Amino acid sequence: MAKLSTTMMLLVAGGALLSVVAAYFITSAPAGNARIQLMPNDTELVSLGGAVYVQNCAACHGAALQGQANWRSRMANGRLPAPPHDETGHTWHHPDNYLFAVTKYGIEAMIKNTYPNNMPAYEDQLSDREIIAVLSYIKSQWPRKIQRQHDQISQRSSNQ
Repeated sequence: MAKLSTTMMLLVAGGALLSVVAAYFITSAPAGNARIQLMPNDTELVSLGGAVYVQNCAACHGAALQGQANWRSRMANGRLPAPPHDETGHTWHHPDNYLFAVTKYGIEAMIKNTYPNNMPAYEDQLSDREIIAVLSYIKSQWPRKIQRQHDQISQRSSNQ
């Protein structure tokens, strides 16, 4: 019976930790808790984002946002290839705040642990506006249906 109680306590503690990590991913934003909102219909911002994408993202994620081949399978070094940022990838499955945070700070800073990946943190290379611009550019390339679904994902996360 004592072993069962210990197991249950570990499961509850693990679940609580996962909840904290998930909440951080969903709510991370610049300037405290400011809500990030991508603007795929802002032509000036999207134009800036396209230029930022070409200079900083296209080498890995592809000029047409197609990502690298076999992006779901780890390479020999344990890292994953760059995923696509078009509608075939998982980028649009994440809310605006998460996309901003992972681009600015990197996944390791967010999870406070090492994680084998090739995605650099852009905190020291790009301004917040440039990060929002490049993410807005990426979103502007998605079909309208995917943009609407992404809007709903972002809205749900901001209500939590």
